[in-house]
Amino acid sequence: FSVAGIIFFFAYNWADLNKFAKLGIVELLVIATTGIVLFSKLKLFTKNIILTGASMLVGVLYAVFGQIYQTGANAYDFFLAWTIFIALWVLVSNFAPLWLLFIVLINTTFVLYTNQVAQYWSELNLFSILFVFNASVLIFFTLLSASLQKIVIPDWFLKILSIGVVFFATIAFTIGIDRSLNSEFLVLLAAIILVFGCGLWYGLQKKSTFYLAIIPLSIIIMISALLMQISEGEIMLLTVSMFIIISISLVIKNIINLQKKWKNAS
Repeated sequence: FSVAGIIFFFAYNWADLNKFAKLGIVELLVIATTGIVLFSKLKLFTKNIILTGASMLVGVLYAVFGQIYQTGANAYDFFLAWTIFIALWVLVSNFAPLWLLFIVLINTTFVLYTNQVAQYWSELNLFSILFVFNASVLIFFTLLSASLQKIVIPDWFLKILSIGVVFFATIAFTIGIDRSLNSEFLVLLAAIILVFGCGLWYGLQKKSTFYLAIIPLSIIIMISALLMQISEGEIMLLTVSMFIIISISLVIKNIINLQKKWKNAS
């Protein structure tokens, strides 16, 4: 909320501030917040929250600099610099919200790079790489949480990463079916089957209905998109509608049965 207030402060008073004031205020805030983290005796959790705010202020600083001095640089340069200059803080703090900000910045940088520089890349390539990258990050943190008891990774962090993985997989598949079954799409399909299979197995092992809900939902969307690719006639629309209703009902029924089974077993 403090960072949001700072951003709105600059937006509202932009015309009335000179260049020195604009840059000086943000730089002083970055120095002050990092100073509190380094030299105060606050609790570690509080320090990590302040450091996350400082990381966001680094982005504000680059945004203010970019508005003052119109260098003509691509937008991805801004996010790339932001990502690089908070990387050390992310590694040192090992704080889940800061890791999440870092991962979002990496994804944003890559998307903007493909839009502004690597424009020859297809959308299938873009979303396939995003899917593989985020799936790799998710698997890494999941294995890290299981192997090292000292490192506590919040469940909400893994679930947010899972939503991103499922989202990119779904988008990549729906884009890929518009083309012929080339080797690139087949590799993507194999990766999706592997990751989704591991996700369903993990959900069963952890007794988490979250993974048993979002993965089948993604599969339902993929199959529906595949059917619509075959035909867009009225019969197919009716078929897809019935398929969605029946499949979602079956998923809900199975989840309820699993919850009852887990409850009785405990």
